[in-house]
Amino acid sequence: MRIRVNERIRIPQIRVIDENGEQLGIMRPQQALEIAKERGYDLVEVAPNVSPPVCRIMDYSRYKYEQEKKEREAKKNQKIIHIKEIKLSPVIEEHDYQVKLNHAKGFIEKGDKVRVVMLFRGRQMAHLDMGRAIIDKMISDTADIAEPEEAPKREGIAISVVIKPKK
Repeated sequence: MRIRVNERIRIPQIRVIDENGEQLGIMRPQQALEIAKERGYDLVEVAPNVSPPVCRIMDYSRYKYEQEKKEREAKKNQKIIHIKEIKLSPVIEEHDYQVKLNHAKGFIEKGDKVRVVMLFRGRQMAHLDMGRAIIDKMISDTADIAEPEEAPKREGIAISVVIKPKK
């Protein structure tokens, strides 16, 4: 969003607020700009979507700095969640399953979501129940630290479920 300042404000009338937060009323931008220049400030459009648009007399560089500071603070506090993917097969051996389970638990403990995908190839499509049982086992084995976002669903040659950490 581009903020219009000083001469870039080209609207017939604007509502003006001075540097102390008091309303000066509705006037032409040229009048408001003269007042701002007299006081040594800029005229900044702070609410362009209202009628008439609201402009404020303030120090534009300080305003821009404080906006950037708020954005940095918001970015610092946000948590980025990654979705890790683990692929399984319906004929997976117990040791291989345990390795995949340990990887999934590690991802979940770090706070990431895990998408468990059961891929079926060729004749394995006849045994969807075996794959579903392994997916259900994965859900129950991680039940102490995680929960599924929604029920496992079939997507073409795969059954998948997203497991998220418990709050």
